[in-house]
Amino acid sequence: QHALNSGIRRYHVAPVLCQRAKVAMSHFEPNEHINYEKLEKNINIVRKRLDRPLTLSEKIVYGHLDDPAKQEIERGKTYLRLRPDRVAMQDATAQMAMLQFISSGLPKVAVPSTIHCDHLIEAQSGGEKDLRRAKDINQEVYNFLATAGAKYGVGFWKPGSGIIHQIILENYSYPGVMLIGTDSHTPNGGGLGGICIGVGGADAVDVMAGIPWELKCPKVIGVKLTGKLSGWSSPKDVILKVAGILTVKGGTGAIIEYHGPGVDSISCTGMATICNMGAEIGATTSVFPYNARMKKYLGKTGRADIAALADEFQQHLVPDSGCQYDQVIEINLSELKPHINGPFTPDLANPVSDIGAVAEKEGWPVDIRVGLIGSCTNSSYEDMGRSAAVAKQALAHGLKCKSKFTITPGSEQIRATIERDGYAQILRDVGGLVLANACGPCIGQWDRKDIKKGEKNTIVTSYNRNFTGRNDANPETHAFVTSPEIVTALSIAGTLKFNPETDYLTGADGKKFKLEAPDADELPKLEFDPGQDTYQYPPKDGSGQHVDVSPTSQRLQLLEPFDKWDGKDLEDMLILIKVKGKCTTDHISAAGPWLKFRGHLDNISNNLLIGAINTENGKANSVRNALTQEFGPVPDTARYYKKMGVKWAVIGDENYGEGSSREHAALEPRHLGGRVIITKSFARIHETNLKKQGLLPLTFADPADYNKIHPVDKLSIVGLADFAPGKPLKCVIKHPNGSQETIMLNHTFNESQIEWFQAGSALNRMKELQQKSS
Repeated sequence: QHALNSGIRRYHVAPVLCQRAKVAMSHFEPNEHINYEKLEKNINIVRKRLDRPLTLSEKIVYGHLDDPAKQEIERGKTYLRLRPDRVAMQDATAQMAMLQFISSGLPKVAVPSTIHCDHLIEAQSGGEKDLRRAKDINQEVYNFLATAGAKYGVGFWKPGSGIIHQIILENYSYPGVMLIGTDSHTPNGGGLGGICIGVGGADAVDVMAGIPWELKCPKVIGVKLTGKLSGWSSPKDVILKVAGILTVKGGTGAIIEYHGPGVDSISCTGMATICNMGAEIGATTSVFPYNARMKKYLGKTGRADIAALADEFQQHLVPDSGCQYDQVIEINLSELKPHINGPFTPDLANPVSDIGAVAEKEGWPVDIRVGLIGSCTNSSYEDMGRSAAVAKQALAHGLKCKSKFTITPGSEQIRATIERDGYAQILRDVGGLVLANACGPCIGQWDRKDIKKGEKNTIVTSYNRNFTGRNDANPETHAFVTSPEIVTALSIAGTLKFNPETDYLTGADGKKFKLEAPDADELPKLEFDPGQDTYQYPPKDGSGQHVDVSPTSQRLQLLEPFDKWDGKDLEDMLILIKVKGKCTTDHISAAGPWLKFRGHLDNISNNLLIGAINTENGKANSVRNALTQEFGPVPDTARYYKKMGVKWAVIGDENYGEGSSREHAALEPRHLGGRVIITKSFARIHETNLKKQGLLPLTFADPADYNKIHPVDKLSIVGLADFAPGKPLKCVIKHPNGSQETIMLNHTFNESQIEWFQAGSALNRMKELQQKSS
């Protein structure tokens, strides 16, 4: 308590001083305690009901059930009503989440919640300059988030604090926690044994409002790890390998649970890396069992009291012996080779030893223009140390990077510590540019100057996603994902054809040498340097706080309720676009320069589906206006239909909406008059986001029926008056020649989600329930 009062940010609380069940969830919320007793009680109730051993993820998920005695539980089928422990929001998604919370009329959040300013800082010339520029450009948004946080009881991490997921790992995640975050890489917290799930802002509002949060009961995919990592192989290679096995949709509807003797050979931050990128295989989340590596990390980040408490309850923080998984994958870490995935999709896996030959065969550029390390996936102290170990060898032989090279520290604590310990200077000396503690190029916040748009080129990153145009808005940039140490080695060599395990470099003296496998401490020998204090506590009483949203603002816009369902079938809808192939949330609602409009629904709707490929002409952002027969941009056409009072639908392909959790990809079509999205399959978060905003996400009962619908057809959804869980809907297709045919459509709505649709949105339904209760 003295440390809190004095503002000191290094905490070391002796476990003997902590009363059982009176351990704070974080340093910043001393009166919010970890409740392992409730977790234990719920687990025991469910175990008795199910009469079988439980997986770790089942223990934590079922341990947070709203009603463990009566909740129907069937993996992959039933919807669970859960009580998460806390909420975290990054600044790009927090704007819409807080606008929705304001719209709910509630006075204060019901669970500990935080906002993290990491997405709006553009990488240009280096950390300090970029941060100053961001604070100036985004002052209105930062002020809104800071004041909204103060008014509604939400902690506020200022710009420069670091990336949300690194901050969570350092301060908020702990074994057995259930945390939901408005970012798809929230599962990063699974590296500390938590069930941390990425959601849209409307889901976060449910939890902040104290309403039970719904999640389809996940299946559990077990990944058994044997052997031990060594040499150039790293934790990143585990998830790169798993992505290659499961593909971008193989984990949909499931939690990936790592187990086996190989787990103990991976550092806590390494486990976080693996969980983080589980988002790329569509998994609900990923988790590791509590072990000594987590205990060590908790101690080093000033949370030895949490580790001591976790030791007491360890039986509930590991899987039961004999538990059953829906699928099991086994990976021998001793045989795992360094991998590099891409381009254009994170599941295209190749060993680093093969990528040069594969690139030449496929016609991908082998010369590397830029290497980029950091991001929420790989910006730990260990990551920076292994990269510095590679760079130090090159410097000893008089070499620097042939490619441009950037470094993104994951947090202010990481930045300050790698500066103190010399890693940052080594990385600068080899040619690197240290960027701000933020997402930067990983999410498209990169003012790239070394190429022109449309120029074919290759970059290698330690990021998690490499969708077309994601990093720099150039569709011809071939982005590859690998570990930080491999990025560093490839940047020094300047080519994909370099294999650091076997190939030689030529030093400044003309002599050949081979890089040795990097070795670095997983945690600093000294304590972490906390750096600058960048946290704003919410006041005990924020009722007098004023939140500014100017009616003339181009960045922020208060929300108007969506219209309520009129009780009728959706008849004669036009097709805005029939999408061909991959359609991620980046295609539906692009990031990069559009991030500045994340708090203004009407302005950001001008990016609706501009990246999706139209089957009619094979082009992006060019669709036929069925009323004028002219081709034009997708958003303009949608606005025209809305103006004319015409409802419309989107037809999509497989795994529609994969990638980021951004709910703008659901808000925008609803705002511009969309009613139905029909696809072969959906990504989990996007499907939920669509439901939350009153849209109908439907799937073809027969995927081949995708071919029966043409962009010039009209569609009617029949049977909405009898809309019920598990009951298919009919779609009547009206062709221009007057002929008709009927196909069947499936959905995953439960009773409460049908009420969201009928009310117009989940937020509308929340308000209805509040009015009834009052």
